[in-house]
Amino acid sequence: MQSMSSKTLSAVLEKKIRRLCLNVFPCGYGSWRKTKGSTEGGETEETDSLLDLLSCPHSPWRHDESWSPQALPLRELAVLTPEHLHSDFIYKYFIALRIVDKGVTVIDNGLLKFSKLEELVLSANHISEIPAECLPSTLKILELRANRLSGLNSFTSPPPPRLQYLGLGSNCLGSHKDVSHLTGRHWPQLVCLDLRDCEFQDQRALLNALSTLPCLKTLVLEGNPFTLASCYPGFTVDSLPHLTCLDASWISPEERRCFRGLAEMTDLIVDQASTTVCVGRMRGIPDPLISADGNAPDFPVVTYCYFITYEFLSHQTSVYLTFDSESKFDAAATAHVMEDSSSDTDLRSNRNCEKETSKPDTKGLMVYTEETCHDITLVSKHSTSKLTWSECMDFSDTQTYIVSDLGGLKRFLNQGLYLRIEEEKVLSWPAASDDVTVAKPSQTVKEKKVGKGKESPIKSGSTKEKSKDKKKKSVPEMVQDAPIRRILGSVHVPLQSLIKSGQKVDVLCDLGVLHTETEVETTQALNEDLEKKIKEVKQEDKEAKQRGGSDATHNTVASKGKGKGRKKCGMDVHADSSVPVQLKPVTVELRVELEKWQSASEAHQLLLPQQNS
Repeated sequence: MQSMSSKTLSAVLEKKIRRLCLNVFPCGYGSWRKTKGSTEGGETEETDSLLDLLSCPHSPWRHDESWSPQALPLRELAVLTPEHLHSDFIYKYFIALRIVDKGVTVIDNGLLKFSKLEELVLSANHISEIPAECLPSTLKILELRANRLSGLNSFTSPPPPRLQYLGLGSNCLGSHKDVSHLTGRHWPQLVCLDLRDCEFQDQRALLNALSTLPCLKTLVLEGNPFTLASCYPGFTVDSLPHLTCLDASWISPEERRCFRGLAEMTDLIVDQASTTVCVGRMRGIPDPLISADGNAPDFPVVTYCYFITYEFLSHQTSVYLTFDSESKFDAAATAHVMEDSSSDTDLRSNRNCEKETSKPDTKGLMVYTEETCHDITLVSKHSTSKLTWSECMDFSDTQTYIVSDLGGLKRFLNQGLYLRIEEEKVLSWPAASDDVTVAKPSQTVKEKKVGKGKESPIKSGSTKEKSKDKKKKSVPEMVQDAPIRRILGSVHVPLQSLIKSGQKVDVLCDLGVLHTETEVETTQALNEDLEKKIKEVKQEDKEAKQRGGSDATHNTVASKGKGKGRKKCGMDVHADSSVPVQLKPVTVELRVELEKWQSASEAHQLLLPQQNS
């Protein structure tokens, strides 16, 4: 028995043919056949009955013949004219073979016995090399999707001359050598070529090679890195004027007119993608100070603000908008860090962005390290502007990323984007001063809530002297502690659809119900209180049992009473810990869009500023 590592195609085909049982009932010769001269009818079957046994859905002699359209007709011939079924006849009878996901690793010369074969489908196997000398010259259709091909060297010396359809999708192809083998010199009659989900990045070189295919009408390129570029599909449509169908869509005359002249723009950057990421409104964050104690001390003053962070690939900083940036990318022993140069703590405009030097979430970065360590592309962390709390926080943050490493962008989109909600808490204290005494405003932390709009007025004494004294005294200068940041939640946003002819992902990210820091601390304190009271009750019960004597009955009653008290205590704590406000899930609006030029004139307008500069 052959191992999976060396399973040949001819061995799989021989096994399929044996399973047709061409010499066994109801096929072939045997006592079950009724001949002209036979007089016995008890043990024989009519020919029509034998044919029915081959195709009847409930017949035990009905086999799976999906691997070839000629399998069932061949069995019928074995019933009607079994004398014709010699080996040479059987091999020549097959016109189409479909061996899908059978672990085939080697195409051997045993396939040449099928001398009239026109269609060969070998999808989802483990084939790493296509020896052209083992393919029948009659072949017109060859499907090799989802194999382990890494080159076309052995495939084109010389290839089947009559081949009209070639499927090479989902293979590791994309080198300059592979491009050089996709020309009219090798495939003079090729009409349809499927290269989807490969690794072709040099669009101009590939199209130059494909333009030499004289009969090419249908082309599938989606899923290749260069299809993420802004000029796709326009540049391809204009470069291949005889093409009628691209990525399963017919090319209309109007589309050709729109893109006319695009291929002649010599300054056109064809291998560069422009991706825009927009963060919109966020809803559902609970008020962080809704449970603040009215009797809390005046200081420190606590303020909260919120912002969104994510990572994206970029060879350059984002364009159209200015922002401070930090990017971290760890690959092997190499680290690239661009630290935040801004220390301004004031809130910026919604359309500006701040980059924080806090450590990015490794969950969002771990997927890029090994695969992109050989690229110069960085994973850049972006933070939106910081907004104070409100029921609906509109970040209106738009960033456009220009990426030249299209292979890295494809890997990034396959992994998806991790979006995080972060909270920044700042404690402010009065600065030490000789002029200002300990006269603190009687404004509580709850009244100082940020995001509620106006602050409550400072309460003063009833006499005019006190108010005059307060006017004379300067407002105490506040000193802020270092910000305390924490990630409230994160969500994964799939972006694979952008690779497969999709231009935009517009999604409402749902991060579930979040709780404020105050609520968490309150719950923990209540739980600790409850545990302490239970321990005290248990200690009293233990002491009462140890006393014994005439007080036993009294102690038992007291113990029961305390048990009731314990139950009541637990109920009270339970009631206090309930949240009075029904929380809603936190949602964030996110849009990720690939820029695609809709016409040659649009491309020309975008290129003019570059040429003038």
